[in-house]
Order: sequence, then structure tokens, then C-alpha cells
Amino acid sequence: MGVLTEIPAIGQISEDAGLIPLQACSDGAFRIGEDGVVSVTATGDQKVEFIAFEEHTLAYVKSDLGYPAYYPVHPVRMEKPVKAVLMDLDGTSVRSEAFWIWIIQRTVASLLGNPNFELEEADLPYVSGHSVSEHLKYCIKKYCPDKTVEAARKYYFGHAQREMRKITEGRGRKDAFRPAAGLKEFLLALKAMGVKIGLVTSGLCEKAWPEILSAFRTLGMGDPRDFYDAIITAGFALRQGEVGTLGELSPKPHPWLYAEACRIGLGIDFGDRNSVVGIDDSGAGVCSIRLAGFPTIGFGGGNILESGTKELCNYYCETFEEILEIIT
Repeated sequence: MGVLTEIPAIGQISEDAGLIPLQACSDGAFRIGEDGVVSVTATGDQKVEFIAFEEHTLAYVKSDLGYPAYYPVHPVRMEKPVKAVLMDLDGTSVRSEAFWIWIIQRTVASLLGNPNFELEEADLPYVSGHSVSEHLKYCIKKYCPDKTVEAARKYYFGHAQREMRKITEGRGRKDAFRPAAGLKEFLLALKAMGVKIGLVTSGLCEKAWPEILSAFRTLGMGDPRDFYDAIITAGFALRQGEVGTLGELSPKPHPWLYAEACRIGLGIDFGDRNSVVGIDDSGAGVCSIRLAGFPTIGFGGGNILESGTKELCNYYCETFEEILEIIT
């Protein structure tokens, strides 16, 4: 296995890591050999680009909606005892990605007027882990470029509200929200250790809350608000005549959701960030945790391998038992 490049604050990147070497940042602001730039490397899904200098690195988070951003990449290392664990919802705590991808598929079918429409396997890294609008923008660009994100959002929330109501009434898909294997034991072990626990999701509150509530009911764990030390979602959707909150332009892979959960939700200073561990199963989530400055544990079953972000993880695990061994 050869080395593709070495990125300060990240480390050596192997040739088979799935990352993509570039000559320049996609916005043209940085180019290899100019202004001290040593390398430019994109994640496999091309959502984030790393601009490496001799001693530091910048991350360029792209945006299909026209609002990209640059962030410094901080070196991370796990320091024990671990003070807090920040956990993703979809795919990590609750297996629900298939359900939400199905909602996106139904949305595109409505836009096309084709009830038989199906997404392709190649679409999967781009319709999970990011914001609703990012997912829809990708689908529109590929399948129906004459449509708008605004029209797609109307269909999306219409489908989502109907299906969530059916699930709440016991008439919906039985397999929509399943607690991840070993979740209860893992959470209770963290509590017994005195570790603070934050739940972090790019999902809007109206879709995220029923998921975790359903999972806790299944596990017999009571009210999630009484258990978690902080729960951070992407807020509330903006609709005609209603008040929305920030969330569609600042979700994973931006660092803000994880940063807010730790600094505001748990009250842990940035200087103590190495004693805070983030767990996520998506490439967007892995980038979000790293850009927030936390040691990162990638969780199997998501799109980390497909998105080429595994080597951004400090550890990569398939089970909660493995994670518990690492952090104790």
C-alpha cells in the first residue's frame, strides 16, 4: 500500500483510501505550487477538499446551494478519561437511512410524474448524511434539471408528514426506525462511566424526534430528553407562513452541529475537545466531527467507505462493543 500524500493535522493518506488528488481547489482559490500549497485532496464524494500547506490544512466544504465555506483542520488525539460522546442519529443510533432515502425517491417520482422511479445505487452516497436540500439538489441536477428545490421540498415534506403520521398511528412501515444493535447496552455503559452523551443529527426536528422516541420506546428507556445530556437537530423547516430555523445551509459536513452539541449543549470548552469523541456512520458526519476538532470514530454500515473518508477517522468500528473497548 503506497502513500498518496500526507495532510497536516490528518496524517498519511494511502493510495487506496478513496480520496482524490487535485491540482487546484474547485473554486480556483488555491493551486498546488502557489502561495505555499503542497497538495489538494478531495473526499471520494467530492463534498470536501483539503488544501494542505507545510504545517497546516484548510478544508473547503462545497455547497450545491451556493454557500461553501473554509475551515481550519485541527489535529486531534483521544485523551482519556473521555468526558463526552457525541453520537449521530440516522445509521448510528437508529437504522432509518433506507426509510429517508425512500422518501427522497418518492419525492423525485412525484417531480417526474413517474410512480415507478427508483434511485440508482450510485446515488446513495449523495442522498444520505447531508441536508434535505442538498439531497434534493443532487437528485434534481441528475434526474429533473427543469425542477426547483422549492418544488421538491414541498413534495418531500408532504410525503414525510404523511408517512410519519402513519407510523405514529401504527399504520406505517414497521421497519422504518430500528435501534442499532447494542445501542441500549452502550448508552447505559456510558452513563455508568459518568460520560456525557450528546445526540447530533442533520435531520430536521420533525423527522429526528419521532425516530429517537420510537427507538427509546422499543428499548424501554423512557423519554430521550431525560437520558441525553444534549440533543441537537437541524432545527425546523422553513415553510410558507411559518418560522424556520438555521439548519439547511449549516449541516454536516460543516462542523456546527457537533460543535454546538459540545460547547453549548454540554458546556465543554474547545480546549478540552480531545476528550470528546464523535461517532458517525456517514462521510459527511466524519468530516463534520473532524472539522469540529474531535477524535472521530467511524461506524460501519453507512457510506464512509464509499465516500472515501475512512482515513479521516481515528478509529473505524463495526459494533458498539468495539467502540466501548477503545474509549474505556
